[in-house]
Amino acid sequence: MENILLKGNLADLESYFSQGGYKPLKKALALKPAEIIEEVKKSGLRGRGGAGFPTGLKWSFIPKDAEGPRYLVCNADESEPGTFKDRELILKNPHALLEGMAIAGYAIGAAHGYIYIRGEFAAEADLLEKAVAAARAKGFIGRNILGSGFNFELFVHRGAGAYICGEETALLESIEGFKGQPRLKPPFPAVKGLFGSPTVINNVETLAAVPAIIDKGAAWYAAIGTPKSPGTKLFCVSGPVNRPGVYELPLGTPFRDLLEKNCGGMKEGKKLKAVIPGGSSVPVLTAEEVWGVKLDYEAIALAGSMLGSGGVIIIDESQCMVKLLGVLARFYHHESCGQCTPCREGCGWIEKLVSRLEEGKGSPADIDTLYSVAEGMTGRTICPLADAMAMPVMSFVKKFRGEFEAHAAGKTCAKQAAKI
Repeated sequence: MENILLKGNLADLESYFSQGGYKPLKKALALKPAEIIEEVKKSGLRGRGGAGFPTGLKWSFIPKDAEGPRYLVCNADESEPGTFKDRELILKNPHALLEGMAIAGYAIGAAHGYIYIRGEFAAEADLLEKAVAAARAKGFIGRNILGSGFNFELFVHRGAGAYICGEETALLESIEGFKGQPRLKPPFPAVKGLFGSPTVINNVETLAAVPAIIDKGAAWYAAIGTPKSPGTKLFCVSGPVNRPGVYELPLGTPFRDLLEKNCGGMKEGKKLKAVIPGGSSVPVLTAEEVWGVKLDYEAIALAGSMLGSGGVIIIDESQCMVKLLGVLARFYHHESCGQCTPCREGCGWIEKLVSRLEEGKGSPADIDTLYSVAEGMTGRTICPLADAMAMPVMSFVKKFRGEFEAHAAGKTCAKQAAKI
């Protein structure tokens, strides 16, 4: 299948033109906004940031009678461990994102758009700034786009490197100049978002898929993938495989194909032990659970995890699950904004418990406490960061309890390695 998003290096405007770039924008401007929203709905495009919410439906939530400005925001704060697909898109196909934003802005009636990009992506932010300037010079961004009367200004807004700003309302707070902390919902951003106005927030990969849908039609896009998970998805694979990287595949592709055909299989001497299929915040799957699974939203959920951002983290038999959980615990404790007590205290408690077990100083009771603390965090905070910590904890303990019990008995990885 021909790639929709990753078609080689199309960073400059001339290369993007060679692939038919900005023709979909011209086509979209000849349609009514409601027709574009309906086309995106029919395509079945789902948000590629993690939640998988239907994109066209999200656009339709903007109140039709809303007075004042409306905003479109692109979430390019790609900070989920194991995820690096949006960075690849920005580097190799930035104009697909810009064109997708111009089309989406027209569809929802927004005259201003913001690309919120994480602070560590300095080179990527510079590239986006240049792409916006090039698109503006050709009349694809700015006032009276292509003579249509539609105005759409686009700004690149650099964050300061906080994981929590990947949560959409914390992102809005950051753009407005406040501390990046999630807001209580409702009201939802579609009603009261950026600067108190109706706002749509989409991920980089989601918006970059829009031009192809407008160009080739909803039926064409919906025919790719599965009926409930249409289109392609970018999967970023890390770990002990022969060819780690970003792969664009139809949703519903078997995990086995991704690992063996695209990634070239496990490195010599390495055996698959477990997989985190959607970025570090989703439940882990054992090798047995994941081997026959197809990579789409429904199949992964049925297997007991989430497709999430498509960050596929491969874990081999040599890795200690207690140590790996310790890495995650330190990350989420550090990145918690501290606004909600269950998250602030729970992440810290989990880090202490896992560290104690990792060092061989814990007890069997610590394992049950660890699970209990995680269970008590889920669904009790303003944003999902507490759940992002709790879900890996519960799945690691449940599926690899023997390793935790070994550590509780003082058999740490260091001691076991010393005996070999």
